[in-house]
Amino acid sequence: MKLNELSDKPGSRKARMRVGRGIGSGKGKTSGRGVKGQKARTGVAVKGFEGGQMPLHRRLPKRGFNNIFRKEYNEVGLDRVQQAIDAGRLDGKGTVTAAVLRQAGVIRREREGVRLLANGELKAALAFEVAGASKSAIAAVEKAGGSVKLLVVKADKAEAAEPRA
Repeated sequence: MKLNELSDKPGSRKARMRVGRGIGSGKGKTSGRGVKGQKARTGVAVKGFEGGQMPLHRRLPKRGFNNIFRKEYNEVGLDRVQQAIDAGRLDGKGTVTAAVLRQAGVIRREREGVRLLANGELKAALAFEVAGASKSAIAAVEKAGGSVKLLVVKADKAEAAEPRA
């Protein structure tokens, strides 16, 4: 047997139907698409249309909402910061800000600030300037001899509840 003699088994490949070639072919005139109209044209698929029945996406109840004022923070664990220090990418001399963390490759892009989390352990004494930090992260940084300065100050609930005059 030679490579040029290879072929599929007879009947394994079906020839395509040639449509629109007269009524004797069985697929003439409208080519199996029914009558004229939107769906007889090429490239038309009415997505989500269920023949007039209420579509599934409208039968399901609405739930939740998107807060347009939500802030997107970069969440950084202390273990990631320690890894950057160990690798020599982060210098513990100056203050650690979002820009410094981005240069060190700890975060990819600066969003609306960095939120520090207490994942892992920090050995170096660092001064952080971040948008937010968990209480346990602040405690871990201060235990290592560092400090945390929060840039975003949360409004007190008592102040927010007072009506304005």
